[in-house]
Amino acid sequence: MAKINLLPWREALRKEKQQDFFTMLGFFALIAVGIWGGIHFYHVQLIEHQQLRNQYIVDQTAKLDEKIKEIQELEKEKQRLLDRMRAIEQLQGNRPLIVRFFDELITSLPEGVSVKKITQRGQDVTINGEAQSNARVSSFMRNLETSDWLEKPQLDIIQATSAKGLRISSFTLRFKQVIPKLSGEEEDT
Repeated sequence: MAKINLLPWREALRKEKQQDFFTMLGFFALIAVGIWGGIHFYHVQLIEHQQLRNQYIVDQTAKLDEKIKEIQELEKEKQRLLDRMRAIEQLQGNRPLIVRFFDELITSLPEGVSVKKITQRGQDVTINGEAQSNARVSSFMRNLETSDWLEKPQLDIIQATSAKGLRISSFTLRFKQVIPKLSGEEEDT
């Protein structure tokens, strides 16, 4: 019988199959790397898109913060203007009170009493003056009590001194200036 060696043929077939296997393995590895690269690229795009959205939100928030600061400044300016308007309205409303105060003071002041100094803080009024006698100071206090615009007179100090043979009483008197209620107005409770 003839001797045929089939070993090189089998070995060649084995090498060919091994080469096909490595080729297919390389092909699938290349496809896997391509798929992984595509997924990675997709996720990188999603992250970049989200970062752009986040940056947009940060920018818009900064713009809104600036607008809020402007609004707060405008609110402060508005409040300052409203305070000025209230002060002007109050001054305009109180303008006749000064005239009324001096009118009431003159009508309450008896003869023989002179006023040296008037001090007013809010509704509290302090008068320093001189009188020819203590009775005239008492008369002045009674006149203040009967006034609708002046109330609660209190005598702080009264001192009698003699000058040029005359007896003079120096006094300090406190009272409140009020705005009388009209007959139709009710008191706030």
